Order: sequence, then C-alpha cells, then structure tokens
Amino acid sequence: MATRRTYLDNASTTFPKPPCVTEAVCRYMTEMGTNVGRGEYASAFDTEDLVFDTRAALCALLGGADPSDVVFTRNVTEALNLVLKGFLHPGDHVIVSSMEHNAVMRPLTQLAAAGVTFSRAQCAPDGTLDAAKVERLICPQTRAVVMTHASNVCGTILPVCEVGAICRRRGIPLVIDAAQTAGVVPISMEECGAAAICFTGHKGLLGPQGIGGCVLDPEFATQIDALVAGGTGSHSDSEQMPSFMPDRLEAGTPNLPGIAGLAASLAWLGEKGIDAVRGHELALTQRLLDGLRPLAAARRVRLAGLPGTEGRTGVVSIQTPGYDLSQVAHDLDARFGIQTRVGLHCAPCAHKTLGTFPAGTIRFSLGWANTEADVDLAISALGELLT
Repeated sequence: MATRRTYLDNASTTFPKPPCVTEAVCRYMTEMGTNVGRGEYASAFDTEDLVFDTRAALCALLGGADPSDVVFTRNVTEALNLVLKGFLHPGDHVIVSSMEHNAVMRPLTQLAAAGVTFSRAQCAPDGTLDAAKVERLICPQTRAVVMTHASNVCGTILPVCEVGAICRRRGIPLVIDAAQTAGVVPISMEECGAAAICFTGHKGLLGPQGIGGCVLDPEFATQIDALVAGGTGSHSDSEQMPSFMPDRLEAGTPNLPGIAGLAASLAWLGEKGIDAVRGHELALTQRLLDGLRPLAAARRVRLAGLPGTEGRTGVVSIQTPGYDLSQVAHDLDARFGIQTRVGLHCAPCAHKTLGTFPAGTIRFSLGWANTEADVDLAISALGELLT
C-alpha cells in the first residue's frame, strides 16, 4: 500500500490550493461572515467590496467590459445552463464542436426536446478543429456557437479566436466553455469576439469548489432570461427581478466563502503570472510525453490527442492496450499513490472523435504544485505495471 500521495488529477480540480486560498476562506468565515445587500453595517459593506473586487479581477482576467457583467454561479455547468437555457428558444440552431463536455451537451439535449437543434463541427482524431468547418454549418436559424476552449480529455486547445472572428462577421454570439483554461491559458472576450466566457473557480483559477460563473457581453446579457429568480437584496419593493446587472441574473445568497477563496487565488495568479504557471505545466507535460514514448513504441501505451505540447494544456490521456484501464488506474493509486482519473470524463463524443470510445482513457493532468519527481514516478510506475 502506497503511503505517498501524488496528485495528478488537476483537470478535475486543482490540489493543493495556494495557502492563501484556505486562509481567505477561513478569514471570511471567522471574521466577516455577512451577506451581500442584506445589512447596513460595516462588515456587510466589507463583503460587498470583496464581491465587487472579485468581479473586477475576473473581468480584467477574461477581458470583460464591466464588472457588473460578471455573474456568479456554483460552477461552469450552472453558468453554461444559465446562458444556454436563458438565451435559446424553440427553432434556434446551435453549432458545437465534437469535443464538448456534457456540461454543454446535456443542456443542449434537453433543449432539443423543446425544439432547439444543434450541429457538431467534426474535429480531427487529435482533437484539433478547422474553424472553416464551423462556418460551413451556419444556417439562417443559427443563433449561437458554443465551444470548449480546450478538451478535458486530451488537452487539445480549440481555435476559439478564429471561430470568434467568423461569429463576429456573421453576427452570431460565441459562448466559450473555459473550464479547462481560465487561469492557465490566456483568453480575452474582446480578442476572441466572445459573447460569454463561462468559468469555474476550482480548476485553473485555483479557488474552492462551489464557485464559478460567466463574463457576459453587455448586449448579450440583455437577451438572457434568469435561470433562477428570488431575492437579490435590491429593489425589494418589487416581486419582479431587477432589470440591471448582475442582479438580473443572480438570486439568493451566493457562495461568499467561495468568492473569498477565489479572490485570493486570483491575486495569487496575478502575482505568479499565468504565463509562468502555464510554462511550468507544459514543461512537466513535455517530460511526461517524453517518458511515455518508449512505452508507446512498445505498444503498451496509446496516446490520445496531440503528440507534443504545442496547442495543448497539461492534460495527457492514454490507453493501455492489453491491460484493463480501471485496473491500471487502481494499481497506480494502490501501489504507488498516483491519483488519476479513468473512464470517459463526461465527454463521450470527444472520445469518439479521439478513437477512445467506449473504453475511455487514464488521464494524467498536471498542475502548478506538481514536480518533475511526480512525473518521473508516474512514468516508472507505468513501466512497472505494463510489463
């Protein structure tokens, strides 16, 4: 039984968090603890400042126009549901890539039962996409393009800015799922021509679970209906939702401890620098890919996605021909303390694109806290298990 823990599942949630994140959550719970818009006293005003400052930091990071257009949700899944279900109507057509996560596909499948249609732009077997394929699918009913920025299965980055240029030219909103890239790969609403960037706090942004959201183009935001209605602490004289942002799309008490932790992680990222974090992750990714090559040459490992670090995140997925994936993943943990994810990773169509369906893959996802020793251990462990 392994005693050392080597965490290589950062695409699910980053771990460990920077110490300042834990400290910020604890500080909020022990020193602040108040709601937003529900109190006329100093600590309530401090909480309002915390929330606004966090919106402003996200707006700056993701290239939004105004902090009021940052809407908080529990996670990226809820943010995508808010945008898709609040914007689309029967008869509308949507274009997606063949690498989408179920956070996009399941809401669209629900909407399809109500008369919304969608088409998939087919990606190559390495997960890459020719943006021209998106344009060829546009029809008079196309109301939005929804696309992941990077695959959670193989790490391949999709050409969202090229697609955004097409969307801008054709007057179609682009909605980006940045679950795997926010905080790791630079992205800007303005540069990509995006109408919405949906994010989660607990992955590359290094914050706690339970906090996410979206940054919206101001005009696009006016076309979204609220997914949840209720108290906002504003315009309490009316039983109608407020007409102004972000209250128009937010209701109830937000995850304020999560926002406090996210504020701290955003500050940490600002000091560290996204480029430095990305450079560290890609250097480790290259080391892992290099170490897998002998196993691939011996046909003990099959790599999904791109062969190098160009155009990808720090996610590496493999199959183990002749060896049961679940057993290998179990043995990596039980014998060596190496924690990975195995299966279909909530993205069945992506696996069909990559040729890894229905078995799935073992996914190694590297983060800011991983080291060369972690990578070397994973390589040697696989070599020992796949003999």
